[in-house]
Amino acid sequence: MNLIVIIGIAVGLAMDAFAVAISASAIIGKITGRHVFRLGFHFGLFQAMMPVIGWLAGSRIQKYIAPVDHWIAFGLLAFIGIKAIYGALTREIEPGTQCDPSRGVSLVMLSVATSIDALAVGLSFAMLNINILYPALIIGVITGAITIIGMVIGSSFGAKLGKPMEIIGGLVLIGIGVKILIEHLMM
Repeated sequence: MNLIVIIGIAVGLAMDAFAVAISASAIIGKITGRHVFRLGFHFGLFQAMMPVIGWLAGSRIQKYIAPVDHWIAFGLLAFIGIKAIYGALTREIEPGTQCDPSRGVSLVMLSVATSIDALAVGLSFAMLNINILYPALIIGVITGAITIIGMVIGSSFGAKLGKPMEIIGGLVLIGIGVKILIEHLMM
């Protein structure tokens, strides 16, 4: 598999992370270097780990995960989105004090939700006998970089619009989950 194909796969896989990064940084408002590092690092790490896990699991586990992977991604994204919307609607907040999806359980859930498709890529690579380490590294680095770009874009909107942007960010996360669910159910 050549480098251009691997980069194309990596960019395709990173698009969910990009959209979630925009939403997450809009929810945060004023982002710091720590926010950017945490989200970029974890999204990149999980996006690199999932193909490796999928590759190691091979075809034995595919039949068990494939029927529910879209439900897992949907559930995680919907939970975080609803949490963000609920938080925006139920508390009085000062700008920049919104919930922080770049920390704790929210960070792990978002990382898993945005990288679940990479698991299937790893399974595919195993079936095609493609060495996984080089593609996984490229996928992780590209996802980390695209996540950082998404955070910068989302932060500029979040800082200007505050609470409405937090609600929009939550709706976008739910929308991404619904999109993943519909795409898999229509197959």
